Amino acid sequence: MGVVEELIQSMPLPKMIRIRQHFPSPVVADIEQTIHEAFQQEAKHIQWPSGGEVAVVVGSRGIADLHLVTRAVVAEIRRHGCSPFIVPGMGSHGGATAEGQREIIEGYGVTEAFVGAPIRSSMEVVQIGELQNGLPVYMDRIAYGAEGIFVVNRIKPHTAFRGPFESGIVKMIAIGLGKQKGAEACHKLGFGHMAEHIVEVAKAAIGTGKILGGVAVLENAYDRIAEAHVLPAAQILDREPPLLVRAKSYMPRIFVDDIDVLVVDEIGKDISGDGMDPNITGRYATPFATGGPNVTRICVRRLTERTHGNANGLGVADTTTRQAFEAVEFDMTYPNALTSTVIEPVKLPMILANDRLAIQAAVKTSHVLKEQDVRMVHIRNTLRMDVIRVSESILPLLRERPDVEILGEPKAWKFHDDGSLDVDDAWVE
Repeated sequence: MGVVEELIQSMPLPKMIRIRQHFPSPVVADIEQTIHEAFQQEAKHIQWPSGGEVAVVVGSRGIADLHLVTRAVVAEIRRHGCSPFIVPGMGSHGGATAEGQREIIEGYGVTEAFVGAPIRSSMEVVQIGELQNGLPVYMDRIAYGAEGIFVVNRIKPHTAFRGPFESGIVKMIAIGLGKQKGAEACHKLGFGHMAEHIVEVAKAAIGTGKILGGVAVLENAYDRIAEAHVLPAAQILDREPPLLVRAKSYMPRIFVDDIDVLVVDEIGKDISGDGMDPNITGRYATPFATGGPNVTRICVRRLTERTHGNANGLGVADTTTRQAFEAVEFDMTYPNALTSTVIEPVKLPMILANDRLAIQAAVKTSHVLKEQDVRMVHIRNTLRMDVIRVSESILPLLRERPDVEILGEPKAWKFHDDGSLDVDDAWVE
């Protein structure tokens, strides 16, 4: 036994109890029909070309039913006499390579066979303008060569800055469609200027006449599509801010304001741009965004398979496991940091041999005098916030809430002989 394990092994962990958090949950029952009706409603406001090819820009976020949304957009483009094709629009993600970006969208089910359109992935761009401060404006070369472009994205709060436009159509036009060079330009002066830059870049892109519109989806707290809207190009700047306000109202959260230890089972780019959504964890990589709980220590157990080794977000955790560290692909992780200029999310937390030690280390360093008083929360990831686990010390704060359902009795943490968490014991009802 090494000295690290000797220092940690006797640290007791509080018993945990599963609870169900209830959130408002509007949901789109038929995604493709809803998008078809939205296109019909906006038909006279979209400047459809008389034929030719139209690019559909799809990003790297794990948007609910992205494959169905994309297929519906492809179908609408065909109905208007044009030939659609798919362009990955994700800045520097996918290791900033054409192959990596194609692999990401295919992992979400956006394949040529399913959506009925070819995928054309490239990192080549053309410069379409320049901002007054000298920042160049770029656009994917293949998309720019088309007769028109539709941008598909989810509208939600950003993880690193605040403004009337955060994650959404405007940001996708400015950063996703700009590929690595466009993303690098937008991030050049830091997130303190991001709210301004993405709007100015989007205006320049819309001004080319290439952007036909955007398809904006809003998700509810259960990772389902709550709303779907078609925004003609001329209306994007006016209509997106109110949608962001509604998107924020749908966001899930932890119904506890002060947490000593937060255990997160998995993080990844398919969960959030920051691996785990800071709007949920309260742990941000920049000073330009705030909100969420006050958390003393965060322990991350794993990376998702769909993140393809991209460990962005691991750096804002305090402890993690050797298994998570060994899954890190630095060539997939660092391009994002080098492009965004924010390196905090790709730093390394304390790495422990297994789940048990990583969780115990977080508790040991959480600055709580009596271990039985530790306020501890355990979540699977920041997209699955309905059923979570909380320590007994938190129960008095939740018992009287009408939006909280207590499931069962407190249970001790259960680990396998190798120190890995018994996930079935933790989550299976």
